[in-house]
Amino acid sequence: MPLDWSRPDGPRIDLAVSRVAASGAPAERRGVLLVNPGGPGGPGLGYAATKREKLPESVRRSFDIIGFDPRGTGHSAPADCGAMGGLFETPAADPVPRGADEERTHQASLRRTAEDCAAGIGPALPHLSTTNTARDMDAIRAALGERRISFLGVSYGSYLGAAYAALHPHRIRRMVLDSVVGPEDWHDFDRRQAVALLDQRDTFFDWLAVHPDRFGLGSSREETRTAYARTRRGLSARPADGFGPAEFDRAVYRALGRTERWTGLGDGLRDYLRHGSVTGLRPAEPFGNPASRTYEAANRAVKCADGPGPTPSDVRRDLRRLKRADPLPVLTGMEAWVCAHWAHRPAVRTPLGSAEAPPVLLVASEHDPVTPIAGARSMSRRLPGSRVVTLHDDYSHGVFASRGNACVDGTAAAYLVDGSVPSRDVHCPGPGLPAPTPVRTSTPHQHGH
Repeated sequence: MPLDWSRPDGPRIDLAVSRVAASGAPAERRGVLLVNPGGPGGPGLGYAATKREKLPESVRRSFDIIGFDPRGTGHSAPADCGAMGGLFETPAADPVPRGADEERTHQASLRRTAEDCAAGIGPALPHLSTTNTARDMDAIRAALGERRISFLGVSYGSYLGAAYAALHPHRIRRMVLDSVVGPEDWHDFDRRQAVALLDQRDTFFDWLAVHPDRFGLGSSREETRTAYARTRRGLSARPADGFGPAEFDRAVYRALGRTERWTGLGDGLRDYLRHGSVTGLRPAEPFGNPASRTYEAANRAVKCADGPGPTPSDVRRDLRRLKRADPLPVLTGMEAWVCAHWAHRPAVRTPLGSAEAPPVLLVASEHDPVTPIAGARSMSRRLPGSRVVTLHDDYSHGVFASRGNACVDGTAAAYLVDGSVPSRDVHCPGPGLPAPTPVRTSTPHQHGH
């Protein structure tokens, strides 16, 4: 691909692409289904296989599933921001600054991150945008010899799909956008997510309180919140084995997005308060490994290439508002703050959606804190004729071929395979909050957890 699509004869980059062929008879084939797992920063090469395993059989039989690493990720000219202002140090500094001096230190770390990305990524920095990735998608379509493509994008993948619709509405056969990022700039999205995470955390505190015998953290929201605050305060005063408040907040951010991770977080809080152990809180995959370094670099590069971003004053104002909303905000997802100090600040935002696109299916979980449902409703207005499929009474991120809901999966499969567009928005009953995962017990022949 051209690094800069405005200079097609200039420097080029390689994109890694994978294909899993349709399993049905030739008469069943409906073309290709490009897939993207999210991010920005997430590689998609292996996603063609892993997501395909979960797709309804009718979709597997009908489509070649096409995965690809977007530019800046995985094996496609991976972004490298080096130390990223100390992001990968352990234990990292507390990400919630207190007072004017710590706020200035916080701004300085954002500035160092931006400088590290400018130095590490170099001339590619302004070209790792969603719009350019959408242009790459159309080049993949042409290379495959397809007149039109279908697309399944999850989370950031929904934003990428909407960008493709803005550029190439007539090249779309079907499009499912799952867990939708709204048509706003990344700074506004990050802020909306941070507020939704606070609501989700309160729901998590209530859930812990319903199971006091299982977790021993209290029987009311106030008591379980106090246990949480004690954990974070203890890690701030004395990090354990390189695990401090920044690492704790990353673990919380990850867990809040999927209810099946709540048991592990609750067990981790209990074990820390009883025994001082952070084993249950620490992720299995260490932060700062090569894959996460590429992810974090590409994430910032894409977000900052997609629009002008905030100013340092906006960052300071956001921080103070979030701390007024809750003195212990989870700021892990506020990645676009670094764009306040970015070397190349684009003048315009990524165009999203088109009235000329065919009807699109947008899928959302009612209480998803990572991509709040308001994003799907807003994006639907950029895609006239689209329909929103809502999984009610659900609290997790990622819905189609992820939550195991027959109503959602059947609606999306019928749309992809047969072009069945619902006559109106679809409302599917959800699972509610789960019971805690049973405690594993050890046997003489295997280790327990």
